[in-house]
Amino acid sequence: MKPFKLSTVLLYLFLILGALIMIFPFYWMITGSFKTADGINAFPPNLIPTEITLKNYRFALETAPFARYFLNSVIAAVASVSICTLTTILAAFAFSRLRFVGRVRIFGMLLAMMMVPFEMVVITNYRTIVQMGIHNKLIALIIPFSSSIFYTYILKNFFDSIPESLYQAARVDGCSNWRYLWRVMVPIAKPSLYTIVLLNTIASWNSFMWPMLATNSKNVRTLPFGLYTFVTEGGARNEIMMAASTIVVLPMIILFLVTRKNIVNGVARGGLKG
Repeated sequence: MKPFKLSTVLLYLFLILGALIMIFPFYWMITGSFKTADGINAFPPNLIPTEITLKNYRFALETAPFARYFLNSVIAAVASVSICTLTTILAAFAFSRLRFVGRVRIFGMLLAMMMVPFEMVVITNYRTIVQMGIHNKLIALIIPFSSSIFYTYILKNFFDSIPESLYQAARVDGCSNWRYLWRVMVPIAKPSLYTIVLLNTIASWNSFMWPMLATNSKNVRTLPFGLYTFVTEGGARNEIMMAASTIVVLPMIILFLVTRKNIVNGVARGGLKG
């Protein structure tokens, strides 16, 4: 066995320290959700609960309709991510392979729009959904996120890394653009698509500002906004707040653990050319 270099040991120690710093808030939140009021407010704090209780989760679920919030978040996330992924694939293929007039200029204008922060267009979007009559409906949480310039830019760059000769050969053999896209381009781009879908899912799941403006009733609230109203309406009880926060965060943690290999592959493949 080769001896470890001092620099390698220091690097691993630094990575372990960084991992502990990032994991500790989640550990404190999850363990705090099982503590009693006396346990959560104990000083010095207990890293391991001395008394475990499920009353915090029961109280949170009985006080606020988190099941309904969860269902709304799932519907909004699945619908917006599905539509956004479809429009991203089509747009990325069009700008990468199709040769039409103004292609470069149009794509440049779209990239310029990325410089405009969401807060500057939120009022316009709000007026639009009110005029369409979809305010305080789940569809209002889906339409504004049905496309993304950023994800289109990422996928276009990946499509550009695929040799042009492969596309030309397929066209010579009589393959249509539609068939080439779904039979060749999309299977090759699966690692990048996994990353795009995951990032989009997290963004949709954690969205707070737009649901706060677009909804005002419990029937259409999502989990982040429902958690905010639960805390403000129910008062500041740390153990209850941590139980409700765990309900909101746990699905994304599970999603990340399940898809972490695909994320790594997507990042690695996205950095390669050819």
